[in-house]
Amino acid sequence: MARDKSDAFKRLAENRTNEALDAIRKIGNLSNRNNYSFSPEQITRIFTAIRAALDAAERRFGESEDIAEDRFTL
Repeated sequence: MARDKSDAFKRLAENRTNEALDAIRKIGNLSNRNNYSFSPEQITRIFTAIRAALDAAERRFGESEDIAEDRFTL
């Protein structure tokens, strides 16, 4: 049973991490000023939200209670 849980964790962790990395790369594509206009404040808000979500996810591995998660909007 423990092996099944370990295998499931590894499979899901790899898939979800790769999806997150792809999404971060796509955010990086927004830096093209030929296609997009943005303010420094917007960029700060984006990366602050990402860092907060990463910190919350990391804390969940050490805590048993759920942490409320919000959706990001500019």
